Amino acid sequence: MKKHIAISFIILVALSAVQCMNTTRSTWESWTNPLFPGRYADPEGIMIGDELWIYPIYSHPYGEQLHLDAFSSRDLRTWTKHENIISSDEITWLWQALWAPSIVAKDGRFYLFFSCNDVHQGEVGGIGVAVAEKPEGPFADLAGGPLINEIVNGAQPIDQFVFYDDLTGQWLMYYGGWQHCNLVRLSDDFKTIIPFDDGEIYKEVTPANYVEGPFMLVRDGKYYFMWSEGGWTRDDYCVAYAIADSPFGPFDRVGTILKADNIHGTGAGHHSVVRHGDDYYIIYHRHPMDADRSDGNNRVVCMDRLRFASDGTIIPVEMS
Repeated sequence: MKKHIAISFIILVALSAVQCMNTTRSTWESWTNPLFPGRYADPEGIMIGDELWIYPIYSHPYGEQLHLDAFSSRDLRTWTKHENIISSDEITWLWQALWAPSIVAKDGRFYLFFSCNDVHQGEVGGIGVAVAEKPEGPFADLAGGPLINEIVNGAQPIDQFVFYDDLTGQWLMYYGGWQHCNLVRLSDDFKTIIPFDDGEIYKEVTPANYVEGPFMLVRDGKYYFMWSEGGWTRDDYCVAYAIADSPFGPFDRVGTILKADNIHGTGAGHHSVVRHGDDYYIIYHRHPMDADRSDGNNRVVCMDRLRFASDGTIIPVEMS
């Protein structure tokens, strides 16, 4: 009798586990775009435990872009808004255009990289980094000033993406606007950039048609380098990609994977990618179809599946 009870209990636990997995998967297949209300753009996604966290910018005129909010959800339907995780109160050298957050977790702390001030040569601004004990902050300015302020290789110091590369054992950062992209190496404490083994500090890795918004995804030993093309206020804003065997490239453009469809939205770009189980998801902003086309800041955050063909190439995204 005890044996039958034990077997029944094991079966019940197994069925519950399967049901739990199915429930988890189904919740990740039933989101609604835009993911949450409000004008937001440049979304950086990261999985923290079983929660999806998204760090976007506040998509309003430059003078109003003086803080960042974050959003978190376990089921993609109910979102928690974390307001003012960092602002000009903390970043004393910020006076306009707080852009393009990039978030990483390291040694139990969270590091938020950002760019600000739409910097030009001779101006103060560029790429900075903040740190917090929790993903919702509050974040404190780590370096007290920009990591990169100068215009190098023609690249405006904006739109940074940071990741740890297992191949080289280094923290790397891609960045750049104005149709140029650089790759730099970060110190282990994220307070400075340091030379590569060959002595170079800035490596230009600009692919064809690059404009801004770099992102790197490593999958099955391949480096999928992605970026945005076109103009961020225009309908032609889109995402393209290249595949390489190294984080240094060369990055030969393969094609466009995300663009306007004139049904769901236009100007789809400046994205990030998260992995949930065996599946990949692209998080991006777009202009709603009912948006005022004269207002480039009218952008919302959306998400769709990112699928790969059998040869490893990316299948163009179908917006939903």
